[in-house]
Amino acid sequence: MKHIIVMSLGILLLPYTARAELDPFFVHNLKAPENCVDKELDKEKIGLPELIQMGICTNPALNREYMAVKSSEAEVGQSKAEYLPSVTASGSASVSGSKYEKGKYNKNYPYSGNVGLDWLIFDFGGRGARVEKMKAYLQSAEFNYNAQLQETILSINNAYLKLLGAKEVLSSAKDSEKSYKKAYEESKRRFDLGLVALSDKLLAKTSYEQSKLTTVKAENSVKQAQGSLATLLNLSPDTSFNLMTPPKDKDITKLETADSVEQMMELALQQRPELKSKESSVTAAKENISAVRSTTLPKLSATGSASYGDTWRKSNPYQVSTSAGLRLNVPLFTGFADTYKVAAAEYQYRQAQYGLQETQNSIRNEVWGAYQDYQTAVEAYKISKAVMDSAKENERVAMKSYEVGKGDILNLLTATSQMSDARQGLVNAFYSVLISKANLYRAIGRF
Repeated sequence: MKHIIVMSLGILLLPYTARAELDPFFVHNLKAPENCVDKELDKEKIGLPELIQMGICTNPALNREYMAVKSSEAEVGQSKAEYLPSVTASGSASVSGSKYEKGKYNKNYPYSGNVGLDWLIFDFGGRGARVEKMKAYLQSAEFNYNAQLQETILSINNAYLKLLGAKEVLSSAKDSEKSYKKAYEESKRRFDLGLVALSDKLLAKTSYEQSKLTTVKAENSVKQAQGSLATLLNLSPDTSFNLMTPPKDKDITKLETADSVEQMMELALQQRPELKSKESSVTAAKENISAVRSTTLPKLSATGSASYGDTWRKSNPYQVSTSAGLRLNVPLFTGFADTYKVAAAEYQYRQAQYGLQETQNSIRNEVWGAYQDYQTAVEAYKISKAVMDSAKENERVAMKSYEVGKGDILNLLTATSQMSDARQGLVNAFYSVLISKANLYRAIGRF
C-alpha cells in the first residue's frame, strides 16, 4: 500500500518539480549566442565584427526576441502533449470520532487515494491542427528573431560608422581651427606692421573663435555617438572605444553586385525574415480555422480510474475499485458561440493575408527608397571629393595672396570657410555612403 501512496504523491508533485531544461518532445532547438567578446574596449583595438558579436550577446531587444522563440518552442511542446494521456491523482485523510450514549468514544482515521486517466483518442484533427498552428507561430517567432538580429547588426554597424565619422569630423574641425588660427596670426602680423586695417584682425579673430565653437560641438557629437554605440552593446554610455577604421586601400563604397533595383526588390521578397514571419502567421491562422472547427465536433476519449480507501476497521478495512471505458462528447448546442468562433478564425485568416500583402508592399518601397538614397550618397561623395580638391587649392592661393598683400582678409576667410565645409562635407559624404549601403543591404535582407 505504501508504494501506491508514494507513486501518487510523485505524480502530484511532478508539475512543481518540472524545470525549463526538461524537454521530452525535443522542441528547444535555438541555442543562446556563444563566443562572446570580452575586451578592454578603451585599450584594445576592436573592429566591427567584434562589436557585432558583443551586440548579439548583450543587446536587450535581441535577447527579448530570443526569449519569444524559446516561449514558442515551449508552446509547441505543450500542443504535442495533447497526444498523451492526462493522469490525475487525489487523496484524502481525516480523523473522526463518535460516541453513543453510555458507550465508548470511537475514533476513525479514514483515508483514500484515487488515480484517474483521460486519453483523447479522436477529435477530427483538432490536435494536429493545433500542433501545426503552434509550429507556424514558432517559425514566425524565429523569423522575428532573425529580423531583430539583422536590425541589431544594422544598428551597431551604423552606430560604429557614425562614431568614426564624428571622430573624423572632430579631426576636421581641429584642422579648420588651425587654418583659422593661421589666418588670424597672419592678419595680426600684418596689422602690427601697419599693412592692414584693424578690421582685418578683428574679422580673422572672430572666425578663429567661431572655429573653436565648432570644435566644441564636434566633441559633443563624438560623445553622443559613443553613448549610442555603448547603449546598443548594453554598456554604460561613458564607455570609450578604440575602434579600427575601415580600410582606405580599396573602394568600400561600391555594392558587391550590380543588380538592378527591380532585382533587389524581388530578392528582398525572397529573403526578408519579416515577410517570412508574416507568411508563417498566415499558415498559423489557416491551421487555427481547422482547430476551431474541431471544437464543434464530437470527441472520443478513453477513461480509467483506480481508487483505494481504508477505514482502519477490522471488518471491511479497505476497498479497492477500478474502472475503464470510452467517453463520447457531442456538442449539440452552444448558443451559436461555435458559429462565431469559426467566423472569427476565418476573418483572422483573411486579416493575416492582407497583413502579408501590406508587408510585401512596404518591403518593396523600403528597397526602392534605400536604393535611391545609396545612389544619391554615391553621387554626393563624388562631388564632395571634387569640391575638396578645389577648396584646398583655393585656400592655398588665398593664403599666398594675402601674405604678399595681393588679397584681402575676406577672400582668405571665405576660402578657409569653404575649405572647412569641404573637409567636413567629404567626411560626412563618405560615411553617408557606407551607412546607406548598409541600409540597402538590410532592406534586401542580406545581413
